[in-house]
Parts: sequence; C-alpha cells; structure tokens
Amino acid sequence: MRENNYAVIMAGGVGSRFWPMSIEECPKQFLDVLGIGKTLIQLTFERLKNVVPENNIYILTNESYVNLVKTQLPSLKSNQILTEPERKNTAPCITYAAAKIYALNKDANLVVAPSDHLILKEDKFERIINTALIRADKEDRILTLGIKPTRPDTGYGYIQFHQDGDIIAGQISKVKHFTEKPNREMAEIFLKSGDYYWNSGIFVWKARTILKALRKFKPDLHELFCDNFEIYNTPGEYEYVNEAFRKCEDISIDFAVMENAKNVDVILADFDWSDLGTWGSLSDHLDKDVNGNSVKGDNTHVFKSSNCLINLPNHKLAIIQGLDNHIVVESENRLLILDKKDEQSLKTYLKAIQENN
Repeated sequence: MRENNYAVIMAGGVGSRFWPMSIEECPKQFLDVLGIGKTLIQLTFERLKNVVPENNIYILTNESYVNLVKTQLPSLKSNQILTEPERKNTAPCITYAAAKIYALNKDANLVVAPSDHLILKEDKFERIINTALIRADKEDRILTLGIKPTRPDTGYGYIQFHQDGDIIAGQISKVKHFTEKPNREMAEIFLKSGDYYWNSGIFVWKARTILKALRKFKPDLHELFCDNFEIYNTPGEYEYVNEAFRKCEDISIDFAVMENAKNVDVILADFDWSDLGTWGSLSDHLDKDVNGNSVKGDNTHVFKSSNCLINLPNHKLAIIQGLDNHIVVESENRLLILDKKDEQSLKTYLKAIQENN
C-alpha cells in the first residue's frame, strides 16, 4: 500500500501570531523557532518521509514562498511544489492537491498536515498515521487526528466523538460534531465533558473520498478544480489552477466538509503535539529557569520576573524587571511586549497598525 500513500504539507500561511519573528516575507514555518538548527517545515518533511515515499510528498504554498521551499527542501522536484496565487484558506488548497494527485493515482491515500506543528514522539506519530491510512484505504472514511485537551483553549477547534468506555491512543471513534474555536465558557464545558478532542488539523483520507465529499457539499468549488482532470500534470495546469483560485470562495476544509460529512472518524493521538500557533504554545516546550522564565539572549538579564517568554538578539543588552506572564520578543527592529493572556489579540493589534499606516 505504501506506493499509494501521499502527503500534502500546507505551508502557505503568514504566521502572524508569531510576530515579530514571523513576518509575511518569511513566516514561521520557515523559521528555526526551537533553536535546533532545523525549521518547522524541514521537521515536518522529515517526519512524513517515514510514512510516505519522499517522491509522494507535496508542498502546498503561496507563490511568494517557492524559493524558500526550494532552499530549505532541496531534494524536492519542481512538480512537488504546488502554488496558490492567493490565499483562499484550506478547502481550495486541499481540493487542488487532491485533484492533482487523484489524476496521477486513482487509489491514492492522502495525509494532509500543516507545516508548522511540533510533534515530539515521532514513533507514535508514525503508528497513528499508519493506522489511519489503513482505515482510509479500506473504507470510505474521512479521518482527523484528535488531541486530548489539557486546558480550555479557545484557539483550537473541538471534536465531539462517540465514547464507549475508556478511549486509548490509536482508537478510532465516530465523530458527532465539530465546533470551531469556542468561547472560554464553552471550552470549559468541553474540557469537563470528556468526549471532546482538540482538532489537530491533520487529516487522512483517500483522494477520491475527499473529492466525493467536496462534490456533495461544495459543488461549485469541486467543479472549478475538477471539471478537467486531464489538465493536471501537464503544462496547462498552472493557468487552469490560477483561474480556479481566482474564482473560488475563501473557506476552510472544516466549514466546507468536516462539519457536514457523516463519514468522519477521529483517532486519538498521543505524540506530544502542539500547533505552535502562538508564543505561549511555544513556551510549553522551552527550558525554563527556577521562576518559570524561558530566556533566549546571551545579554538578557531578568530580575523579579516570572513565567515570561523572552527572546532577544544576542547582541542586545537588556534588563527586564517586574514582569509576570509576559512575552517579550525582538526581531529586526520589531519589538513585542504582550501579556500572555492577551496573545490571541495579537492579530487584531497588527491589523490596527496596518490600518493606521
């Protein structure tokens, strides 16, 4: 079955919640945010090579990031880099990739994964993905990987599932309902109920299964990308896809398919996952001093402060005193000082700055 397994790595986002290190010209998936000498997209690519042949891995990114992808993943062939001319969310991207791969292989199974996730236990990741691929190959099912929530986080979508006794890692359960990023009160209810997982944003399905679902729930989107399969993997593909992106709606795969389909399963993952969506989520994986501070910067000195994430250039001499639960990051003359509890508002603040300038 391995030759029928493909992976699509989504790498077109701007990562604005990781400002000021992540900017539109070089977003977080192309950064070494962990300080280990490898960027997030490189880590994702290496992880997926263990379950999918390298030649079957495709990167889906914005046209402006093609050179970054080629530089960081030099083993890729040009036809493995799929480009979107404009950002229209995940449903159009996935439709494009599924159609292109289906045109190559009618029996293709797809793993769709973001490029900016942190997964620490890669052996468990491989086991979970292989379990999902076997299920998707044998049955007409749409699978998503769920993470057991540890806090009432409002930055994640939630998946309610049918619970029958204790749930163990790798177990597949039928999905009842998707909820996209609830408020704090609802997130606390979900956490207490015990039958909700976080939506990891990692999906597994056959190419024909997801295309069938898109034809049913988003026929206009399906028609734009799928009315001419013969055009894929030919010189005419570029113009055909660009025209489809120009006309299609901006919609996520969650709203387009996952909230509507009845053949959706969730598989509990236990591989120490984080979507690294915010600075706060990164701080959970960094070394800390006795006061809970994570400090990067050789000339940064911290006094009477606790539970802070501080990332400053080595050449910057800094004294920080009296902060609690704050994020302090400087990069290329851009400085962020933000209360951790307000980090979900960072995108709002950046938008306000853009509007004022």
